[in-house]
Amino acid sequence: MNRVDCLKDPHLGVYQEVIQTDLLRKIVIFKDLSQKSLSIIEKRIQTLELKKGEQIISEAEVAKGVYFVHSGAVKLTKQDENGNEIIVCVKQKGDVFAEACLFTKRTECYPATATMLQDGKIFFLDKLKLERDLFNHPELSMQMISYMSDALREMTSQLRDIALLDVYAKTVKTLERLGNKFNNGLNRWDIEIPLTIQEFATVVGTTRESVSRVFSKLKKDGIIDMKSRKIIIRDWCTLCTLLHREY
Repeated sequence: MNRVDCLKDPHLGVYQEVIQTDLLRKIVIFKDLSQKSLSIIEKRIQTLELKKGEQIISEAEVAKGVYFVHSGAVKLTKQDENGNEIIVCVKQKGDVFAEACLFTKRTECYPATATMLQDGKIFFLDKLKLERDLFNHPELSMQMISYMSDALREMTSQLRDIALLDVYAKTVKTLERLGNKFNNGLNRWDIEIPLTIQEFATVVGTTRESVSRVFSKLKKDGIIDMKSRKIIIRDWCTLCTLLHREY
């Protein structure tokens, strides 16, 4: 059953509510908006309370709106020709996904499957309503354009790293990038990334065996650890200096 079609079904634990301003300001696109613009969004947003492993949208569905991560984490995946899952990117608190559905009349399926990596709360805005609001409120439009521009730069940087760096450098850079996403409060110790080694390897764009060799060295040096299907960055400061020392 399509998740968006179920947004108003109280039996599925999905509901619509008046969202408080302080909750909205945790979303990157909304954090600097005026109260007037926020009040418009408050009336439109629908909320999904989801558990780890629950699917939000699949690449076999047409995206009917834009999703905003209030809490928890989401992985966006695709299947290769052999049916293996490849993680395209990870969305964390404050991030947005499915924004590619905006301002197009085509009804193509969404290019990835979105699944919860952690329990959390997702906000949803209907595509047509959001497009009208973006057209009528330039402030909101500029925020959306700014976010999409930043997201494009980040994706370009990731593709460059995958294409040009060796396995060690790609692994460390990806750990640093994901560590930044999951580093709530700018901690320096025990930053948890909710990915298995296999899942992490698909993000890096290499094999599990190659990542395991790098992880073994990092674990021996006390920089990372693995337990309970999570990667834990034990020493953030040292991790961030590794490439400067190696290259």
